[in-house]
Amino acid sequence: MDDTERRADLAERAARAGGAVAEGFFRRDVAVETKANKTDVVTRADRDAQRQIVATISTEYPEDAIVAEEEDELKSVPESGAAWIIDPIDGTSNFVRDIPLWTTSVAVVEDGAPVAATNVLPVLGDVYTSDGDGARLNGEPITVSDRTDPEAMAVSPTVWWSHERRDEYAAACRETVERFGDCRRYGSAQAALSMVAAGGLDGAFTNTTTNPWDTVAGVLLVEQAGGTVTDVAGDPWRHDAQGLVASNGHAHEELLEAVQAVETVRTD
Repeated sequence: MDDTERRADLAERAARAGGAVAEGFFRRDVAVETKANKTDVVTRADRDAQRQIVATISTEYPEDAIVAEEEDELKSVPESGAAWIIDPIDGTSNFVRDIPLWTTSVAVVEDGAPVAATNVLPVLGDVYTSDGDGARLNGEPITVSDRTDPEAMAVSPTVWWSHERRDEYAAACRETVERFGDCRRYGSAQAALSMVAAGGLDGAFTNTTTNPWDTVAGVLLVEQAGGTVTDVAGDPWRHDAQGLVASNGHAHEELLEAVQAVETVRTD
């Protein structure tokens, strides 16, 4: 087993362990705190799950950088070396509303580029993995959908638009329903990207600058499943890009037109 395979295996074990901790709090009336705004919430489940993930990783790679949403871990991805990117609960708003669609995410990057990832949806029992050699769901290979007709596609406006940017949110939803067959929004970007990788969704997009813990694992899954991921300009996506456009590749230009139309209403 080479180093990437070791890290991929550990990413899965760490994500499963953290997801199990989080699931132990699910529908248990856990106290909820707010962070930046009324919809940006955090719980003890987030913090305890993250600590479990970090502890699992640190037993084998104690010197590696950790990038994570909660507590005092790094908030940006180092340009060199190995780093782990963690989101203990992507979709905490779903979690606290007792909605079972939330994700525990662990990705590994080398010199800023993703090389392995695991997204666990604990309540659903789904585990999406990649070691850089394809993508899998519960151990079985997955690929993006083969739909080519935009009117038959389901697309997700994803990540989040703040209350000051709701004109962009509205534009994203309008562009989706006018250009594509249907609109989905799940409240977990990692879940949406995983579904693009598995072919259930045909695309997902945002024009916002995303956090690495919301995106990096899912981006690797989509790419390894044969999909296309770019920024809003159509350039190759990286963790500090503006926007994220992920698709099965067959209607990527249509998705880019949609996200660029959203950009036209941006005022900041």
